[in-house]
Amino acid sequence: MDAPVLYGLLLPFAGTSLGAACVFFLKKGLGDRMQRGLTGFASGVMVAASIWSLLIPAMEQSAGAEAWAFLPAVVGFWAGVLFLLGLDHLIPHLHQRSQQAEGPRTRLGRSTMMVLAVTLHNIPEGMAVGVVYAGFLAGEGQITMTAALALSLGIAIQNFPEGAIISMPLRSEGVGKARAFAGGVVSGAVEPLGALLTILAAGLVVPALPYLLSFAAGAMLYVVVEELIPEMSQGAHSNVGTLTFALGFTLMMALDVALG
Repeated sequence: MDAPVLYGLLLPFAGTSLGAACVFFLKKGLGDRMQRGLTGFASGVMVAASIWSLLIPAMEQSAGAEAWAFLPAVVGFWAGVLFLLGLDHLIPHLHQRSQQAEGPRTRLGRSTMMVLAVTLHNIPEGMAVGVVYAGFLAGEGQITMTAALALSLGIAIQNFPEGAIISMPLRSEGVGKARAFAGGVVSGAVEPLGALLTILAAGLVVPALPYLLSFAAGAMLYVVVEELIPEMSQGAHSNVGTLTFALGFTLMMALDVALG
């Protein structure tokens, strides 16, 4: 595997790990406004990435079908939504600001279920990066190295605050700094792993590329609507989350257009 591709796969994981390392430098936990702002920023990046890096390329891949070019994008999108819905019901997890765990009943601790919640929505991000790089390695003309890098870089940027959002609350739950950092790192480890497995299966991936691109988009948007937007909108001053959503959206849009 070429070094640039490997670096691209590891970028999102590096972003999460660096964000999780904030637990060693910040003495106080993240305030409500800061958490809402960071969550809004992550949401904006994910929505823009879903559109420009995934859904639009999926429809471009199917351009030969003319009037039916939208079909793979629609089918893949709904498959991604239903996949995350299934994981939501199968994996016990606890969202931040929530006292009620989701998924099957379990004896897992609160901190473990918080890590699982973040891990859950890192899965589609890893798949998205893997699918885009698989398309590039297969020589699909619509997907360039710079376009793949733009997606990796955008997700890495939004993973930095995401890493802090998981490690700092773990610290406030009484978890030690090293363990809180490890929790953030583990939550992001599924991204390069999922991306690498997707690339290794490139022979199977490429024929279904339009479906898989839109699958990742559907899964990412499920996470945004089901989890991130409610979190950024809770409490007073919810406009903070709205403004940072717009900032994340425009940043990812600019990255994709400039580098794609």
